[in-house]
Amino acid sequence: MSPRTDAATGEDFGWEGEATGLARPVDASQLDTRHGDILYLDDITVSFDGFRALNKLTLDIAVGELRCIIGPNGAGKTTMMDVITGKTRPDAGTAFFGQTIDLTRLNEPTIAQIGIGRKFQKPTVFEAMTVAENLEIALKTDKSVWASLRARLTGQQRDRIDELLGLIRLGEQRQREAGLLSHGQKQWLEIGMLLAQEPKLLLLDEPVAGMTDAETEKTAELLLTLKGKHSLMVVEHDMAFVGAIAEKVTVLAEGSVLAEGSLAQVQADERVIEVYLGR
Repeated sequence: MSPRTDAATGEDFGWEGEATGLARPVDASQLDTRHGDILYLDDITVSFDGFRALNKLTLDIAVGELRCIIGPNGAGKTTMMDVITGKTRPDAGTAFFGQTIDLTRLNEPTIAQIGIGRKFQKPTVFEAMTVAENLEIALKTDKSVWASLRARLTGQQRDRIDELLGLIRLGEQRQREAGLLSHGQKQWLEIGMLLAQEPKLLLLDEPVAGMTDAETEKTAELLLTLKGKHSLMVVEHDMAFVGAIAEKVTVLAEGSVLAEGSLAQVQADERVIEVYLGR
């Protein structure tokens, strides 16, 4: 199977499957997780100008799992997320969403559409619009901002917005401009905007960086609520936060997996102490 590409530009349109001579778009209904895992990375290698950012990285995430990824700066954490979301193509190795969807053959918009959502460290919300309007835009299929706001919400969409506002603890802020929210509240709103798109796998990059202790605690509660309904990969440096949410922690170093296990297990690993935690 191979993606449909433009002969002139080489652009990958995210099409897969030509057994009958007719390409078909990949969609989330093709996701096969019968074997229990939602993400498989196998021997992923990525190099930039001779620097090996990922070095035969092998990792898998189970359906409904909340996995924390830790490691020193330059360990390959961001590059790994770039590969999963289609931003970076690996030089070698395979990346599968479920059993059958080859992520290395798809572009970024297609990967987002089939159920992988990514939240970067800095929140990106529509600051001049209300909290509810931000969720409304995320919920609509027409991604034009003004077209989304002009379109009338269905009863089901209104219920979904109410549900999301409760989940992200912003019910009392629904009519407040997003730009007036605290840093932590903006982070929750962006998570809500991702959830509106019904992702199967959520990638979160340092979600509690810059938060107050109270906001960090509420974020831990939110992610634990999402666990099971969604699969989550959380990159984080805050060890107290990791301890509050993680059953399994993966430590990256020099582009590959250095250690894996409970937080207590990896904290006791001499190699992890040496390259990351310190004595």
